[in-house]
Amino acid sequence: MFRKLAVAAALAATAVAAHAAQPKAPPLSPFASGADQQAAMTAGTVTSEALVRADLARIAAIDKAGPRLNSIIALNPHALADARKLDAERKAGHLRGPLHGIPVLLKDNIESADGTATTAGSLALKDNVTGRDAPIVKRLTDAGAVILGKANLSEWANFRSTRSVSGWTAIGGLVRNPYSLDRTACGSSAGSGAAVAAGLATGAIGTETDGSVTCPAATNGVVGLKPTVGLVSRTYVVPISAEQDTPGPMTRTVADAAAMLSAIAGSDPADPWTKEADTHKADYLAGLKPDALRGARIGVLRMTAGRSPQTDAVFEQALVALRKAGAVLVEVKGPDEAAMNAIAANESEALRIEFKAALNTYLASTPAKVKTRSLDQLIAFNTKEPREMPLFGQEIFEQSAKAPSMIDEGYLQKRAAARTATRAALDKMLQDNNVEALVGPSTGPAFIVDPVNGARGLGSYSTLPAVSGYPHLTLPMGNVSGLPVNLSLIGPAWSEARLLALGYAFEQATHARIDPQFLPNVGARPEFAKAYDPH
Repeated sequence: MFRKLAVAAALAATAVAAHAAQPKAPPLSPFASGADQQAAMTAGTVTSEALVRADLARIAAIDKAGPRLNSIIALNPHALADARKLDAERKAGHLRGPLHGIPVLLKDNIESADGTATTAGSLALKDNVTGRDAPIVKRLTDAGAVILGKANLSEWANFRSTRSVSGWTAIGGLVRNPYSLDRTACGSSAGSGAAVAAGLATGAIGTETDGSVTCPAATNGVVGLKPTVGLVSRTYVVPISAEQDTPGPMTRTVADAAAMLSAIAGSDPADPWTKEADTHKADYLAGLKPDALRGARIGVLRMTAGRSPQTDAVFEQALVALRKAGAVLVEVKGPDEAAMNAIAANESEALRIEFKAALNTYLASTPAKVKTRSLDQLIAFNTKEPREMPLFGQEIFEQSAKAPSMIDEGYLQKRAAARTATRAALDKMLQDNNVEALVGPSTGPAFIVDPVNGARGLGSYSTLPAVSGYPHLTLPMGNVSGLPVNLSLIGPAWSEARLLALGYAFEQATHARIDPQFLPNVGARPEFAKAYDPH
C-alpha cells in the first residue's frame, strides 16, 4: 500500500512540475492550502491546469486504486478545459478572486451543469442529469473555482435508515477514512471530508441537516462550517428539510473555508429562506486576524465529557491554547439529557414529515429518464433492487411515507417546540454567561466501521445548532493515536464572520492538523504494533 502511495505522490508531483510555468519551483504538496496554491499561480510557478491534473492523478492513484478511498463518485469531464480558461484569464490580467483556478468538489446531492448525474448515491437517480447549476455552484464558478466532480456521501444524506453505515452508497460504495481505512469517514458528507483530508481537492461543499458537515469534517481532521440556515441557497440540492438543510464549505484551513463561504453566501429568489442573506453576508476572508481571540469571552460546554477520556485530554490542551491566545473562558451548563432527548424526538418526527414533502417536490422536477418520481416509488425501487439494501434497510423512508402532511397541527407543534427549545438553550448559555461563542469537542475519534452492529458514535455538538439554524464551525484541535479530533465553535445566528475569526486565531496558534498516513488500521502505528507483538 505504501509503495502505491509513494507512486501516487510521485505522479501528483510530476503532473504539477510538468505543467508549471517558468521559472520552476519545488512542486506544491497535495496538502497545500488554497492560499498557497493561489500564491504559486500568482508567482507563475504553477497553473490551474497543473493543479487539476495533479488532483486527477492523485484521485486515480489513491481514490480509485491504492487505499481505494471511494470518496469520489464522478469527475467533471470539463475540469481541465475550465482550468485552462481560467489560466488564460489570469494571463490576460483578469483575476476573479481567491478561488480563481482552485479545484473543489461537490457533494453528490448538489446539481451541476457539467454532464454528471446528481444521484444522492442512489441507483434510482443514476440518470438524474439535470443540466442545471445549483446557485451555489454558479457562485463558485463565477468566483473562479474549478469543479472537479462529485463526492460520495451517505446515501440520501443519511436519511434512509436508523442503522445505516455512514459514507456508504449503492453507487459509490463505502468511503474510507484516510487516517485509518477501517474507520468511519462519518456522514453524510463523507466523501467531501475524506477527499479534502487526503489531498484530492483543495476544498469541497458538503451539506448538513444535523451533523452532516461537522461530523465528517471532524473525523477526517478538516475544517467544516455549517452556516446559519438561510445564508446559503439550497435550490437544486436534493433536500431533507427546508428548516435545517444548508450547504457549507469543507477545507484544510480556516482561510480557505472563509474564501469559499464568501463565494457561496447570498440571497436566492428561488429560496425564500435566504431573503436576509445579502444583508448578513460578508467578506469572511478579510475578517480573519491572528489575534481575534484576545479578550474574547467563550463558553466552555462539556456535553460529551467522560465519553472519550483521550478526547477530553486533547480538549483540555485546546483550552490551554485558547487561554494563551487571550481568550477568557467561562464554564457553562448545557441542557440536561432529558431536554436533549425531547429535542431529538421532536426533530426526528418533524424531519420525516418535511422530507416526504421536499423529496416529492424535488423528484417531480427531475428529467423524464428518472422513473422514481415520488417517495412511494422510491421505496418500491429499493425493495426490488438488491444492490440498494445489502447492508441496511429503509425504515426512515417507510416512516416518512406514512407521515402526515406539513399542515398537520401535531407536526407544527413539534417543529416549533424543537426550534424554540434549541434557540432558547443556546441563547441562554450565550447571554447568561456573557459569551460570544461556545466551545467543545466536536465528537470523538472515528469509530471502526461495523456493518453488523451499525454506528457507535460518542455523541456530538451538532443538534443544538442544527435544529436552531445557528452556525457551527469545526476545526482540528489535535489527535488521539493519529486519529484527528476537532474543536467546535457555536454562535448565534449570522455570526459566521466571528466564528471564522476565532477559529483562524486558534488554528494559527496551534497548527493542530496532521496529514493522513492511509494506515490499514490504527494498530499499524509503531507504538501499537510493538505492543501487539513484543517478540
